[in-house]
Formats: sequence, structure tokens, C-alpha cells
Amino acid sequence: MALDYEFQSVRAAAVLTTSYVTGTVLEQKHDQNQLVLLVNFTIGSLTTAEIRVETSPDNTNFYQETFQSVSGGTATETRGEHTINATGLYRILIPIKDRYIRVSAKGTGTVTNSSMTIGAAVGEV
Repeated sequence: MALDYEFQSVRAAAVLTTSYVTGTVLEQKHDQNQLVLLVNFTIGSLTTAEIRVETSPDNTNFYQETFQSVSGGTATETRGEHTINATGLYRILIPIKDRYIRVSAKGTGTVTNSSMTIGAAVGEV
């Protein structure tokens, strides 16, 4: 049976830095609409880790994932970051419809003994 998704490594296991470091840029096929990030995180001495997801139609202009809050009939868009504050295995689901996907990670606090690996499954829901 053929798989209906592709798994790719985005970031090999490495100590985080306090600035965003971009992993491998993913290129998805036209029929794929779901990104699943599989994150293996060891917090070490960090306070938190952050993951930023950006997409692009042309691999030049990247648009950061946004999160929306609604209050009193007004929707407010905010550039999004996924914050992780404990060691563990995380599964982050993100709908996509852009050709290129860029995932970056950083740590907040003291980076000693921290580590993060990010893999990505891209497929159709």
C-alpha cells in the first residue's frame, strides 16, 4: 500500500540557539494540504523553545503563520510562534496550501543541555 504522505527531516538533533535557525526548506506537491511537525525536544536549562512556520509560493517571499483571536466582532491576526515549555515528543498540525515551507526554531534562556529534532510529514487530509 502506498503512503499518502512524505516524511522529511527538517532539523537534525542539535542544541538550540537564542536566535531562530531555519531548517531544511520543504517543497510540497500540489495535492498536499497538511503539515505535521514531529518535534523531539529536550529542555535542558532553557525556559522555553519556540518554533516558527513560514510558507511561500516562490521560495523567496515567506509569510509567517498567523493566529487569530476574535473579540467583539473584530478578528485580530498575530504572527504566530509555537512555544514549548517541557521535554517531550510533540505533534503540531498545520494546514498548508503553499509550495514551500520553512520551519525555524530557537530557545529562550540558557541553551545548555537542550536539544531539538524536527521532522515533517506533508500529505493530503
